[in-house]
Amino acid sequence: MTDITVLGPFTATYGQSSFAPSATKPRQVLALLALQANRVVTASTLMEEIWGEKLPRSAVTTLQTYILQLRRKLAAALKCDAVTAKDVLATQHGGYLLRARPERVDAQEFEKLAASGGRAFEAGDDLTASRLLGQAIALWRGPALMDVKVGRVLELDVVRLEEKRMTVLVQRIDADLGLGRHAELVPELSVLAARHPMHETFCAQLMTALYRSGGAWRALDAYQRLRSALVTELGLEPSQRLKRLHQAVLVGEEFSDRRSFDPSRHRTATPSNSRTSAA
Repeated sequence: MTDITVLGPFTATYGQSSFAPSATKPRQVLALLALQANRVVTASTLMEEIWGEKLPRSAVTTLQTYILQLRRKLAAALKCDAVTAKDVLATQHGGYLLRARPERVDAQEFEKLAASGGRAFEAGDDLTASRLLGQAIALWRGPALMDVKVGRVLELDVVRLEEKRMTVLVQRIDADLGLGRHAELVPELSVLAARHPMHETFCAQLMTALYRSGGAWRALDAYQRLRSALVTELGLEPSQRLKRLHQAVLVGEEFSDRRSFDPSRHRTATPSNSRTSAA
């Protein structure tokens, strides 16, 4: 049984044996195949990942050598298993395909849980959304492919996964707010707001959690910290949406927990860093 993890340190095992190489370029090749498990990755895409635009004359031969090395490591992991290395790491349609059950690839399991949780969230089922989205977030053990040198192909995949992770985290917290878990969320949101001092959604969620748990003054303080960061770093004021939330807290108005600040329409001033953990 092939197990692959990319949401944190990269691992590729069959049974109890690892077949992930330590050498940089073969490791890149396997990481890309693993991230695209059960899908064909063309040879040209693999070569672009390894060498970018500066392909050596021996690129095709060298890539074939890397694939051979990976199959040898895989064969050693398979031992006496009837499945051959070429069945697991197959040559197909001008490229290569790594076979693995989707539920044994953490990135694919994350995508599945995120999609199911997102549908529950949109349907207003906060309890189911919190459970499924929480399970999706729990699969992460650090930044994606944190111990792999990534080229420009893998970098795009890493950025996409990290952005998806942030979206799932925001939805899960919104679902928990909808369930009235305000006091429970304050520690987590305090850390997130500190790590992302110009992220308006985390600030809005923290303000909501604090206000609903009796900490109106702390909610106002959270707003001022974000405003100070935006003005100092970018010369920007908070968005109108966040200003309205601030005004509601200031005058003690009631407002709905659910989507009091729509995460799909927020302005995030935090520079993107795909190699930095979101939580």
